[in-house]
Amino acid sequence: MQVTISAVGPDNRGLADPIVHYVTGVGANIHEIQMYDHDSEHLFAMLLRIDWPIDVEPIAVLRERIMQIGTQKGLTLRVWARDEHDRPPRLAICTTFRSEPAEAVLNAIQSGVVNAEPAVIIGNRDRCQALADRHQVDFHNIGDDRGNPDNSRMVELFDSYDIDYVLLARYMRVLPPSICWSFAGGRIINLHHGLLPSYPGFQPYEDAFSHHMLTFGATIHFIIPELDAGNQIIHQNAFTVSPGTSLKEIKRIGETEHEPECLVEGVRRVIDREVELHFHRVVGMEDRK
Repeated sequence: MQVTISAVGPDNRGLADPIVHYVTGVGANIHEIQMYDHDSEHLFAMLLRIDWPIDVEPIAVLRERIMQIGTQKGLTLRVWARDEHDRPPRLAICTTFRSEPAEAVLNAIQSGVVNAEPAVIIGNRDRCQALADRHQVDFHNIGDDRGNPDNSRMVELFDSYDIDYVLLARYMRVLPPSICWSFAGGRIINLHHGLLPSYPGFQPYEDAFSHHMLTFGATIHFIIPELDAGNQIIHQNAFTVSPGTSLKEIKRIGETEHEPECLVEGVRRVIDREVELHFHRVVGMEDRK
């Protein structure tokens, strides 16, 4: 069974060894290992993607032993296996102001297009509270009066709701590196409201419009620990407007129609396991055979 182990904590010597020695000692095959040592932050992070022999040792035992190592080494460790539970993947949908992308995902789940469970909606504003109520999904506002998020509370919610995938559905805050490392390996999916890599940043519609572009679009990509630049693209699509179309109309089309459709397709690809993230690269099903 494919298992992802993430470790985050204060930098020190000998942090990776006990984890690697334990999993290989049981008979795991390591498919991917990445380590991050940030001297300026005195922070250590590691990602392990392994093939775990569940016939030798159950996932529950693996998790218990890994947590013991974390306690000994001062690390926060997470053990995640997509196939551990006989249920659809559980999603945390993170929002700020716009509700259309989140609602599109919820509707796609209800109609059977996306085979997942919306476990919780998390916002740094209250704007999507009503959406959560309509769909009978728990809502938590982690933002203060200015929308500054409590990132520790966000992680607590991810863990308490047993989240498999995090969807940033127009969540207009940058996740801190510690969260990206903790849920690395293709577990965080972001909607960027522009065509990457040409138009990054917070105003891609305005940037493209200022360059007299007639083609606009959206990009769905995995978030990776060290770079949120959309190079890990899951799905990307574009729409074209006629010359003279106003920026207001372009944004209306993009925000209310195009972005939601693009997000649904990106999420579907991940949930249906058409794509995964290996070594910071998106790989298709045919690449894994």
